[in-house]
Amino acid sequence: MLISPEVTLDQYAVSLRSGFLPTIPPLQLLEDPYYWPWEDIVFDLPNHIESRTIRQAVGSLPVLSTSRLRDEPEWRRAYMLLAFLTHAYIWGGERPEEILPPAISCPFLEVSNHLELPPCATYAALNLWNFSIKDHATDITDPDNLYINSSFTGTKDEEWFFMISVALEAKGAALIPLFLETIHAASIDESQRLCDLLDQFTKGLSELRDLLERMYEKCSPAVFFHQLRPLLAGSKNMASAGLPNGVFYDEGNGQGEWHQYSGGSNAQSSLIQTFDIFLGVEHTATGDMKSNGVTRPAAKTGFMQEMRNYMPGPHHRFLDHLSQISNLRSYAMSHKANSAVRDAYNMAVMSLGRFRDSHVQMVTRYIILAAKTKHPKTKPTSVQVNLATTTSTQMKDLDGKVASGLHGTGGTDLIPFLKKTRDTTKAAASYVD
Repeated sequence: MLISPEVTLDQYAVSLRSGFLPTIPPLQLLEDPYYWPWEDIVFDLPNHIESRTIRQAVGSLPVLSTSRLRDEPEWRRAYMLLAFLTHAYIWGGERPEEILPPAISCPFLEVSNHLELPPCATYAALNLWNFSIKDHATDITDPDNLYINSSFTGTKDEEWFFMISVALEAKGAALIPLFLETIHAASIDESQRLCDLLDQFTKGLSELRDLLERMYEKCSPAVFFHQLRPLLAGSKNMASAGLPNGVFYDEGNGQGEWHQYSGGSNAQSSLIQTFDIFLGVEHTATGDMKSNGVTRPAAKTGFMQEMRNYMPGPHHRFLDHLSQISNLRSYAMSHKANSAVRDAYNMAVMSLGRFRDSHVQMVTRYIILAAKTKHPKTKPTSVQVNLATTTSTQMKDLDGKVASGLHGTGGTDLIPFLKKTRDTTKAAASYVD
């Protein structure tokens, strides 16, 4: 389907069948043996992290050239490998490491530049380009039919956590043509057609919410909180977790720069952000912490807008284009309260609000409540400093009153940000003129 007479989805690397997922499942291996030093460490990454040998393993790596990467699937595989190596290296010891060696920094900066992504573990690295299908004849919207290519912990919990997101992306792909048809219906004033499409969207979001809540089936909050979440953390707003300056990307010969990047976040899902753009929901929350009771100066853009810079370039441009042509909210508001169009629009908005309700409840269970649990490894070899230990300490200091002060992996003030995002979504519905 055409977005406009001149523009097709292909140029945005978006598929009507798989959405923002690649049309062909990601590579499971870079076939050129030249890159096997990366592959070998990532293959054994859970053992390296558990035994605290990841930094020694990375220290033995040569600085490999990216010149032998041939096509986009290989560039994406390289990006995923280097993202896992980066976060394992930074967070895989007793204390976080603030200097990333040239063996990772140099190729990662080049690969990231090619893919128009920051050099860190983004949603694309962790989810979009890190899955395989058990049987190509099966339904990829079912997480039971998917498996992970690379892992930090080697646990089923981690696999399930990531594959739920992949399944959501696959299932949500069916909504993309619906967005475009709705925009077209509004442009030619086909109100009944638009109402029918919005009803389909509302039903689709309800199904996505049901799929999201399958997270509870096979992902333990304790495993997620203590073992996986610390490795997903970025280098932005992580002073309390041991990275006051971010991370120095050492390029050798005295060259390099300090960077602060957000960690992996579902806000980096292009699919999730299309829902807001389609419905005309505008988020301004920055997720910034308060300092001594005073909120930092307002950022030029909200966190959700900033997260578009953590999406593959073509996907980012698709969202920008969708923002330019989206007309649903203005069309709905041109109709009277209690009209069929306004009712269908309000139902769609509230459905997205309920989806975000489920997300807030999940965060409460997997972070707030999990912070009070013990590490699944009953005898950790030593006390670490990371996002998990920091959050647990903050929870004790807060005496269970969690209004603010806890960082998300993306660096936001977690609970206020999520609640404001949800409330902004629901506020987009209008029941009066």
